[in-house]
Amino acid sequence: MRYYTDLNDEQWKIVEARIKTMLGNYGNRAVWSKRELVNAILYLVKTGCQWRLLPNDFPPYSTFHSFYRRARLSGLWQLLMMDLVVLSRRQAGRKDSPTYSLIDSQSTKTVYASEQRSIDGGKKRKAESAIS
Repeated sequence: MRYYTDLNDEQWKIVEARIKTMLGNYGNRAVWSKRELVNAILYLVKTGCQWRLLPNDFPPYSTFHSFYRRARLSGLWQLLMMDLVVLSRRQAGRKDSPTYSLIDSQSTKTVYASEQRSIDGGKKRKAESAIS
């Protein structure tokens, strides 16, 4: 591993199986392995750097951008996330999918509060003074 974001062998086995299923033989003639391409994308996501400013030991911009785009269009990233959620829930001793969810009620309160005020030139004004 060169970077903190690089996949270890156990993590790569999980990702590799899904990549083979979704992308098939795409990129087998390439100089860069699919593992290197995934590591470049994980580095980019974690650090937030610009695509073209990745360190030189990662694949060229055009190579991993093409891989990322094909993976996104095929739905690979979404399915990988779903696989990882199921795996983490199993490791925690839970069912594969949650049986209920919670909704934050604070967002409902903010909608109501915004109806009581109006905005005039960036200044908040009470509704009564806005009428007169």
